[in-house]
Amino acid sequence: MLGAWLLLWGSVALGGRADTAFLRRAHDSSGHCTYSFTVASPVEAACPEAAGGVPELRAELAALAARLSRLESRERAVGGSGPRGAEPGGARDPQQVAAASRLEAAYGELLRAKSRLEEEKGRLEREKEELGRRLESSAQEITRLRAARCPPGREGPGRDTLRAPAKAPRWEPQPLSYQELQSERTELPVSRLLEETALGRPGKEDSAGCGQLAWVGEPVVFGRADSIAGKYGVWMKDPEPVPPFTRDNTWRVDTVGTEVRQLFQYEEAEQLARGYPAKVHILPRPLESTGAVIYRGGLFFQPRRSRSVARYDLRGETITAEREIPGAGYHGQYPYSWGGYTDIDLAVDETGLWVIYSTEKARGAIVLSKLDPETLEIRRTWETNIRKRGVANSFLICGTLYTVSSYSAPNATINFAYDTATGTSRALSIPFENRFRYLSMLDYNPAERRLFAWDSFNMVTYPVRLSRA
Repeated sequence: MLGAWLLLWGSVALGGRADTAFLRRAHDSSGHCTYSFTVASPVEAACPEAAGGVPELRAELAALAARLSRLESRERAVGGSGPRGAEPGGARDPQQVAAASRLEAAYGELLRAKSRLEEEKGRLEREKEELGRRLESSAQEITRLRAARCPPGREGPGRDTLRAPAKAPRWEPQPLSYQELQSERTELPVSRLLEETALGRPGKEDSAGCGQLAWVGEPVVFGRADSIAGKYGVWMKDPEPVPPFTRDNTWRVDTVGTEVRQLFQYEEAEQLARGYPAKVHILPRPLESTGAVIYRGGLFFQPRRSRSVARYDLRGETITAEREIPGAGYHGQYPYSWGGYTDIDLAVDETGLWVIYSTEKARGAIVLSKLDPETLEIRRTWETNIRKRGVANSFLICGTLYTVSSYSAPNATINFAYDTATGTSRALSIPFENRFRYLSMLDYNPAERRLFAWDSFNMVTYPVRLSRA
């Protein structure tokens, strides 16, 4: 290595003095290896006697070898990093220093901009929270004002202070307030209610008979959905089960999603509360919305994006019947006020299976049809004067349709009733609590005399009381 460096640096150092240089290696008289370096002079034919000849060249090569040795020592000391031959501690390139300075300045500016953006984000989030609080306060105030009665001695549009004709005329498209004025109001004296019940126990009413809805109790929570798919849903029991099923079997469908096919089966309500189904049915066709019911061993539901009703047999796990509801709106044409594609809603009461919907001919009013539970053939149809979009949900008890005023107001009411026996409607004001502020399903179970509801992830029931008709 040292010889190579000597050859290189000797050639550079003496390149201007000669055209050819020779390096020879040989043993001296003592047997040691020696190197000799020979350069021919380009201008001198013979060596002068003056000082500075070969001894001078040897001294110069010795100095060069010493410098190379120092450079190699420094290179080993720094681990071989950096340019070869560069001495540590040397001055940095001015251009590199300037570039590094510019990068540091740009990085500092980015950090300051990020800090400003984070401050702005925090301010906007605080404004959003404040606007949300104001919006909620405004909504509560609007609900309170709508529920407030008119002052005595004044006429007003509130349904609580007006009496209407005993019989409602045929429905015509009018605003909701006008529609309410056309309905008959029914009031039950306090003495009659006290006579019929004491501390919530049935009084004169026949537990196996029918009557008019007089009272709805506070909701009782049975379970809660554990994922976002359960924000809306339907849960139910079969009031007239067929073997091997019993009235203890509970069923549930989470309806958030475009391909809703899973029907969860539970042996009892306690199993539902724990969230462990005994079986999961995969429906042959996806269902639409929250209008499904269980009745006589079958799941009755609306297949997605259709105006049909289908029956899924729970034992055979196949669809055994399907029928189109003539003219029925579907997929958002005539839903309840909360939306959710609730155009076609199925219901069960003491008299059998019903379908609740609307048509273009009815101009958005609720239409009721009685169905054959085996063939789904329509037996009879009634056209009401209650606008479907004007109510939050509905159910049937003893052949009478009842509607709920709001799906989100905490102090809603059962506000209308339509009696299929007489073909007349009347206004009601039976308190109904939306405890969790988003009612997406409401059905009556005639075997248990309770309402089953789905209220923002929560599966709840309401006790009801009927008065003698």
